[in-house]
Amino acid sequence: MKQLILASRSPQRRKLLKLLGIKFIVRPSRAREMTTIKTTCAALVKENALRKAAQVAASLQKGVVIGADTLVYIGNKRIIGKPRNFKDARRILRILFSCPSWVYTGLAVFDVATGKRIVDYEKTKVFMISLTSREIAQYHRRVNPFDKAGGFDIEGWGSIFIHRIEGCYSNVIGLPMAKLAAMLKKAGITIL
Repeated sequence: MKQLILASRSPQRRKLLKLLGIKFIVRPSRAREMTTIKTTCAALVKENALRKAAQVAASLQKGVVIGADTLVYIGNKRIIGKPRNFKDARRILRILFSCPSWVYTGLAVFDVATGKRIVDYEKTKVFMISLTSREIAQYHRRVNPFDKAGGFDIEGWGSIFIHRIEGCYSNVIGLPMAKLAAMLKKAGITIL
């Protein structure tokens, strides 16, 4: 089996890959991310995922590199990124409580030996219920908002205020697993 390399330092992405029981190594990318939507959210996350995968692949002789980029979008070309501090994290949650948001994740699978690149994305709509200021503070005592797009999690405490989603659950965590499995299969790595 080809060596699998995850070009991300995201603990959530590592956990999801570990659930599959496949061996991989982590080589976080140092590629500079684009932060402005020029055409679409899908194009932005796909470009960032490819940049990350290509930057890591450039230092390797073989293997298959997975690059990923996740953002939260609320319309009108407004991207919700990772919070800068707790005040920003509270502000972001209040925005997300007020309207549905979309989580976009771009994926790039880069076979270093062949140069083959497979790039795609996933999109999930998220609906939240409001929390009080006190509840938000309690949530932030339990969950680190600084390593997550939008500053929330779905797999832990965040599940208490995510009313419903439309689309891929694992995409909201940061790695759409069904999409990734299909892409890896095209690169010659079969999960099952």
